Amino acid sequence: MNEIRKGKEMFYVGKSEEEYLAVITYKKVDEKTIKADHTFVSEQLRGQGIAKKLLNELVSFARENDYKIIPECSYVKKVFENSAEYRDIIKI
Repeated sequence: MNEIRKGKEMFYVGKSEEEYLAVITYKKVDEKTIKADHTFVSEQLRGQGIAKKLLNELVSFARENDYKIIPECSYVKKVFENSAEYRDIIKI
């Protein structure tokens, strides 16, 4: 049910890119940089760690493609600031 799927500039949980229950979106800034710009988790999925799972999918994607992430979204900023495990992927 809570399977994370890859969409166009997004990772999401739900039926489709248009009908998601949770999502993290990003934009490609240049060849080596993406900007995490939005995270949303619906009421029914809150409290299950879905936002963190979505962020980890985005981070894995960035690492696999040798991208750095600009944390524009407030959730991503907060997680990046409070966890050393993401230090290698941040572009400030």
